[in-house]
Amino acid sequence: MIEVSEMLNVFQPHRGDAIVVPGKATPQWNAISTRPNRDLPIVPNTAMGGRAAFAFGIALSQPNTKVVLFDSEGDLLMALNILPTVGEHKPKNFYHFLLDNECYATTGGQPVPNAKGTCYDIMARGAGYAHTFAYDNLETFAVNIERIMSLPGPVFVALKIIPVVLNEPIGRRKRFTPSRKREQIIEDLRRDLGIIK
Repeated sequence: MIEVSEMLNVFQPHRGDAIVVPGKATPQWNAISTRPNRDLPIVPNTAMGGRAAFAFGIALSQPNTKVVLFDSEGDLLMALNILPTVGEHKPKNFYHFLLDNECYATTGGQPVPNAKGTCYDIMARGAGYAHTFAYDNLETFAVNIERIMSLPGPVFVALKIIPVVLNEPIGRRKRFTPSRKREQIIEDLRRDLGIIK
């Protein structure tokens, strides 16, 4: 299994000018991102299942810019209909990375159904993604990331990651607070893309 921050460090040099929707990896991504004006950490953690549709919409609206999503299997299972939707529209700029920790880590570590037997890459391929991959070790992922990011989308990459289970009651957890408000995040992205001056 792969540690999330190590995987992000391997990915980061291959980001280019892509828009990144970091999802549950937002705290780790914010620590290393070199293009924060192109990061969209704005979908709240309570919106399980919404990140993929959000990132897909961004990809459709910005067809000349790569869009990278760091999704989770818990989120994907809440809205599996996004796979055939992406497969039908086939955005060539969409890169869907699934961080599969085999559990619902934010609610105490309950196992995801059939966690060891579900092949998300095969599901994505069957739904129409152009290229799909699965990795359970950092070394193999690192060897392939440059090629992955050079392929036309939609691309789906399932990564088995080490779970970080949160057992502290929700009310006592340290909340992640973005350094910018939602409105500022959107304005910064629009400015960086040349939509506004």
